[in-house]
Amino acid sequence: MAADTPDKAAETVTEVETAAESTAATAVAEKKPAAGGKKLSPRELIASFEAEQLKSDLPEIYVGDTVKVGVRIREGNKERVQPYEGVVIAKRHGGLNETITVRRIFQGIGVERVFMLHSPQVASVKVERRGKVRRAKLFYLRDRVGKATRVKQRFDR
Repeated sequence: MAADTPDKAAETVTEVETAAESTAATAVAEKKPAAGGKKLSPRELIASFEAEQLKSDLPEIYVGDTVKVGVRIREGNKERVQPYEGVVIAKRHGGLNETITVRRIFQGIGVERVFMLHSPQVASVKVERRGKVRRAKLFYLRDRVGKATRVKQRFDR
């Protein structure tokens, strides 16, 4: 009986080691990257994620254009799209972080909003008019009032 006990203990230890090895092998197999057996660097991982998030249906937007941006608004448990129309006075950044600043006059007061183009809150962007301008940023429109804020129309784009 005494000789019997060490054998059983050895068998139990062997079973535990075998179970641990199979679990470790499974964990290693799950951690292997699926993309061609090559592990992605953090920069590549971020770039691939950002590429998935980019919207493909955006029109060509230039500074000076009059655009209508459909903004998603949540009111309680309902969601609606509210249009915001104005002149693009600035474009910034690129890729997923691309933003436009849209200026409009509301009840005699100039209102500017910055929209991230690839954001889920931006439902749609439509170009109403093409503007003919000679500047990259139209901040000078802030100082103008009434008809002086008009931008000439461009017909070649």
